[in-house]
Amino acid sequence: MQSRHQSPIQGVWVPLVTPFSGGAVDGGALRRLVRHYAAAGVDGLVVCGSTGEAAALDDAEQLAVLDAVLTEAGALPVMMGLAGNHQGHVLQRLAAFGTRPLAGILAPAPYYVRPGQEGAAAYFRCLADASRFPLVLYDIPYRTGATLDASTLLALAAHPNIAAIKDCGGSLEKTVALIADGNMNVLAGEDLQSLSLLCLGGAGMIAAAAHIRPDLFVAMHRAVRAQQLDQARALFHALVPVIQLAFAEPNPGPVKAQLDRQGLLSAELRQPMPRASAAVAARMEAAVAGLNRQYPQ
Repeated sequence: MQSRHQSPIQGVWVPLVTPFSGGAVDGGALRRLVRHYAAAGVDGLVVCGSTGEAAALDDAEQLAVLDAVLTEAGALPVMMGLAGNHQGHVLQRLAAFGTRPLAGILAPAPYYVRPGQEGAAAYFRCLADASRFPLVLYDIPYRTGATLDASTLLALAAHPNIAAIKDCGGSLEKTVALIADGNMNVLAGEDLQSLSLLCLGGAGMIAAAAHIRPDLFVAMHRAVRAQQLDQARALFHALVPVIQLAFAEPNPGPVKAQLDRQGLLSAELRQPMPRASAAVAARMEAAVAGLNRQYPQ
């Protein structure tokens, strides 16, 4: 079913890592990443999501990262992550975004507190009412501890300022119901489910593994839209080893290790997040080399 939200929250979005150098945010590497993904044809960027190590950034750093990305992104849509479990503080941070040209706000349920269906729904409605920007729900119970029922999500989808969902909920039944409802765009949040969700009628993906060969993720999405399913399947199966290795150890360690080897940034992370092991980094490099042989850049 066609969603009432056709633009701009669809297609291939990259949840940007945050580069560090000597413990500080590396603005030069961040701007280089934005140029790299814009040139690859992605549809948008997510700033300060879980892949961006937002939990390790203070409020001022998050705004500085956002501003650097917006300055470099030009017309490329940018979505901002907004996570927390102190509703008043979250609303203050939302207000601090001011008039910045954001395509949307990506918000998970309040983590740790487990507010139940009624509490989570009230939280999302509060954010959607207060936001100048479209709200994108982030259903990721294994991080938040809050499982959102299909009935809760379908009711939220009717809100005029809730435009999409990043679906990491782990329920095919719920995914199908949301796509069939058509009241918000459904984006794959689990990279291994990206092709199946697109074929079911989903609008796109927010894919951490798309940091690596983003052009092939874009080509897969375009192939599905053009009903070239053999091509889409071939691309997906070629990407599977890279996707699996991206999550073989805590995200974004393996992704940063590969981007380091590509000369795009340092593999540095902020504690307590560990760097990728040498073994996983080597396996990732070998997988990417094989992918590059199959699909030369």
